[in-house]
Amino acid sequence: MKLSRNRFGYYIKEGVISIFEHSLMSFASVCIIAAFLVIMGAFILLAVNIDDIVGDLENENIILAYVDENMSEADARALGPMLQRVPNVAKVNFISREDAMYSFIGRYENTERYEDVDPTWFRHRYAIYVDNIEYIAETQIALREVYGIHKVNANLTIAKGLVNIRNVVSGVSIVVVVVLLVISLFIMSNTIKLATFERREEIAIMKMVGATNAFIRWPFIYEGFILGITGSMSAFAALWALYRLATGSVMNLETMLINLVPFSNVSFPVFILFAAIGFSVGVCGSGMALNKYLKV
Repeated sequence: MKLSRNRFGYYIKEGVISIFEHSLMSFASVCIIAAFLVIMGAFILLAVNIDDIVGDLENENIILAYVDENMSEADARALGPMLQRVPNVAKVNFISREDAMYSFIGRYENTERYEDVDPTWFRHRYAIYVDNIEYIAETQIALREVYGIHKVNANLTIAKGLVNIRNVVSGVSIVVVVVLLVISLFIMSNTIKLATFERREEIAIMKMVGATNAFIRWPFIYEGFILGITGSMSAFAALWALYRLATGSVMNLETMLINLVPFSNVSFPVFILFAAIGFSVGVCGSGMALNKYLKV
């Protein structure tokens, strides 16, 4: 057990020493890891914010279900539970004739010309919100079949457009993130290989004096682990700072059209993703880069 602890300490010590002895290559490796993760994180945050904006637009695209005009207000209100049970319906809000009238009049600046408007000119209705806008057409058909519902209005064109925007954004974001991940893995792996190439003679000497592959490999793996985690955590901190700066700039604008998702909402998954990528690139890259030089 003591021997294992001593060997473990030796591996870490040699890994840390190697980082400082080859400080330029270590710095380059960390910078490349951090740069690509920041770019990748920026695309992820962009996709999250666009998806959130589309989601807000989806929530505003409600269905209006008009109640039969012969129904009393009490009977119209009794339809609420039945409408709520329709598949894909998230929430229903009852709107009485009076509320519909005031809403109509409130659209216009000159309300005096609508003083003679009577509530009986309007129908009781329900504003209906759906769980998934993609199935709004099916939901509209199902709502029409509810007894007491006279007509159902849903803007299918806008709904279809929002679904297309969401699908395109999601697809493009996934492709961009995957491409950036592949490119970053390739470049970072080659950077680690270049750093290993400078130490090929050191590896060859260790092999000739009888060192096992595992004994040679572990310090490099710990070195790669430290560089990978350092790069990923640097990228996380930089992304956090840049996003806070962007959020502050948006808040200073005199508009409410753009509301960025708080970084705290996505910080944990981004942190885990960055840590996993940094670990994988550092450890796997170091291990793979050594294979060629261990065959002596």
